Amino acid sequence: MYLKRVNGPRAVTLADGTVLSRADLPPADTRRWVASRKAVVVRAVAAGLLQRDEALELYALSSEEFDSWCQAVDTHGIEALKVTSLQKFRQL
Repeated sequence: MYLKRVNGPRAVTLADGTVLSRADLPPADTRRWVASRKAVVVRAVAAGLLQRDEALELYALSSEEFDSWCQAVDTHGIEALKVTSLQKFRQL
């Protein structure tokens, strides 16, 4: 079995006891960002699985977009990442 060399850990254990690995990350060519995919990337960066700059480059995200995801999760939880919930959480 061949493992690709990567910088940093291959897997991390989150605070709730679940294990998040690089295999759980969305593909690099993701164009349709649903809340669950956004949440995985935010959790991976917060847990140290990915560096912030690496995530921005890998997924072609702007720092403002990624920061808005992080702020939404910190303030309102993963539900705030849903596009249909944007209006509701912006008014709060």
